[in-house]
Amino acid sequence: MTDKSNEYRIVRKQYISDADYTQISALQRVCEDAEGIALKLELDYKLADAQNRKELINDPTVNEFMCYHEDTLIAYLGICGFGEQTDPLELTGMVHPDYRRMGIFRTLSEQALAECRRRNTRLALGLCDRKSEAGQAMLHKRSDALHHTEYEMVLQGKPEAPGEDQLRGVNLRKAVNADAAELARQDSIYFGEEFGQGTEAASKAYVKMPEEEEKRGFIIYLAVKNGAVIGKVNLQISNGLGGIYGLGVLPEERGKGYGRAILRLAVQKLIEAGAETVYLQVLTDNEKALALYRSCGFETRSVMDYFIIG
Repeated sequence: MTDKSNEYRIVRKQYISDADYTQISALQRVCEDAEGIALKLELDYKLADAQNRKELINDPTVNEFMCYHEDTLIAYLGICGFGEQTDPLELTGMVHPDYRRMGIFRTLSEQALAECRRRNTRLALGLCDRKSEAGQAMLHKRSDALHHTEYEMVLQGKPEAPGEDQLRGVNLRKAVNADAAELARQDSIYFGEEFGQGTEAASKAYVKMPEEEEKRGFIIYLAVKNGAVIGKVNLQISNGLGGIYGLGVLPEERGKGYGRAILRLAVQKLIEAGAETVYLQVLTDNEKALALYRSCGFETRSVMDYFIIG
């Protein structure tokens, strides 16, 4: 293979376009097939976000770093933050197998980390499939520590619609912007400790405006029983893939089977919306959630490590 190190160019952008989405998705398939790994790039969320944020076109923020050889995309690294705040930020990417060991990803990483520092980001996490030897080696060199690890689990088979006795009187109500404070409160309970934050700090970090999130294809539901909120769940569907995120039950309502009911309702909504595959992500040390998901037919597909980088 000839030396291509002086022939590539890097394009930095705030958002991806439809054309970028197509090129990045094609490169993703090549890299996943070559190594038998999963890449968590959040492209559907990013594209929907771009289409709904035209008013921020002059914002100096850079989230997308793309490297080309001539007109061919050979490497990509993206920064992703969820909700209105950008802390923590997730960084993940890939390099075409034919263009590795040339320092390309190191260059993209340095530029992305410089952008994180410009934003005064408190926490930046580098994502990598446990099976990716190249990615793991790079992150072990750059990272101070492993922050956490998640399983991606996939539902096996198509379940029947749950009966009323299984739902225990629980319903899902689509959240609206007026529910933002309650959603932030719940996220702080479920996920604040995960990121080393107290309740107040976590609430600020995870504020989401549900109606804005829905424009990006991310629908947030509150779980309700007898008119009282008992939990929440976030759903996303794209290209036949249905994702379940952020499922939680308030502490005072746990141990009553409500988590299982919320999960069944979430799966039902995704299937009714056309999902052919339903998946979710869960911390590997969350034994109660793992037991619930496995008992409902979910099986582990991949293991994703989140490294602290800076």
